Amino acid sequence: MQDPQKLYLGHQGLLNDPRLKGLDLVVSLTGFAEAGFTAQQVSEAILAELDAEEVVEFDVDQLYDYRSRRPRVRFIEDHFEDVSMPELKLYAVTDGLGQPFLLLAGPEPDLQWQRFSEAVTELAEKLRVRLVASVASMPMPVPHTRPLPVTAHGNRHDLIQGISPWKPLAELGASAGHLLEVEFGRRGFDTVGYTVNVPQYLSEAELPQAAVTALEHLSAATKLNLPTDHLREAGRDVEQQINEQVGGSAEVQGVVSHLEKRYDETITESGPRSLLARDESEIPDADELGETIERFLAEHEDNDSEPGS
Repeated sequence: MQDPQKLYLGHQGLLNDPRLKGLDLVVSLTGFAEAGFTAQQVSEAILAELDAEEVVEFDVDQLYDYRSRRPRVRFIEDHFEDVSMPELKLYAVTDGLGQPFLLLAGPEPDLQWQRFSEAVTELAEKLRVRLVASVASMPMPVPHTRPLPVTAHGNRHDLIQGISPWKPLAELGASAGHLLEVEFGRRGFDTVGYTVNVPQYLSEAELPQAAVTALEHLSAATKLNLPTDHLREAGRDVEQQINEQVGGSAEVQGVVSHLEKRYDETITESGPRSLLARDESEIPDADELGETIERFLAEHEDNDSEPGS
């Protein structure tokens, strides 16, 4: 493995600042199965509304696959400008009540995961991080009309107990965030993670509600005052738009009704059980749900874009 310290450029004054020792670290990486743009909205809200300083900047050219996740660029009449290049950074942030914490934000690395993990955990050891709290999201067959479920994980059982109504056993494709949690735990750090379950049929839309849910759980775990007001306001507008669109299709309303029934049964049942566990006769699978609702939403958008609509 190449030297992990050569993967980033650090602000030595801040890295050695005693005021940054013993803080909580929030990890919000975008990219892997991210539903509702949850991690992106969490990072953007924190960096836009709180005071933040860059502590470390990672060399994304070594970590990012530009051909699989191409940056966006604007074409204006006769020229290109404003290429949106990815940034992966560690920030020192001050919350709304003056409490400092650390934030690792940016795109999940495509390459050199082990070296990246080594670099991040070494930085955490240098800064004597107290708690590592991560946020993520996954598309799930849940209704948008109910509070979004959260899958809690980590080794701080006092911070995850009672949050997830089920305790599934599963094997799934890993993310860089998963690797970080495993490595942090192996090195003796306290860890907690909150994965917001976003309605599968809305997973490609920007859902402020999902970011609010993630920020609420982060705030509860870290005792930080994190910004949610603007996201809550945006979430009300998005929810109204979704309800208007869903209300225009009896087929979609039926699918949502099935999801509500499954959700209500799962939340009220005693004992751990996955929302995915069901009687096949009761409800379509996730792909069928997605196809039904996405088809309707696509048709709705096409109609809206027609002249005179």
